[in-house]
Amino acid sequence: MKVNIRHLLVIGAVTMTGLFQFGCTAQAGQQAVSDGVFVHISTGPEQPHKVLMGLKMAELMSEDHDVLVYMDVNGILDVLKDSPNLKKEPFGYSHDIIKELVSRGVPVYACPGCMKSFGKTKDDLLPGVQVAEKKGFFDFTRGRILTIDY
Repeated sequence: MKVNIRHLLVIGAVTMTGLFQFGCTAQAGQQAVSDGVFVHISTGPEQPHKVLMGLKMAELMSEDHDVLVYMDVNGILDVLKDSPNLKKEPFGYSHDIIKELVSRGVPVYACPGCMKSFGKTKDDLLPGVQVAEKKGFFDFTRGRILTIDY
């Protein structure tokens, strides 16, 4: 059997064109999925640099990504109404960053078990900070989740 190179090239070109068009059509019907950033802060006011770094990363990432901030262990002490308003250059004030995150619609969650261990309730939290619920961890983004730990 004699193979005609010209026929193989034509068949290959037609096949590749069809695959390319199918791929573009399939992609066009899909919405772009944004990846999310999960910022975990377990450090309290005793380490303001770590706390502020985590909050600032959440603020920066929230400009173009889905973000969720989760405060647990001693991090609970950073999101209480009577918590110190941490400051360290070049980050600014912790309460201002939290307020900005909340205004952008970024969920700032406090661990309920950790709150209980400190004898705190949802009424003790800064405005906009919420008690964490399992569902919220899965609903804040549709893409992959990158975790940053402080």
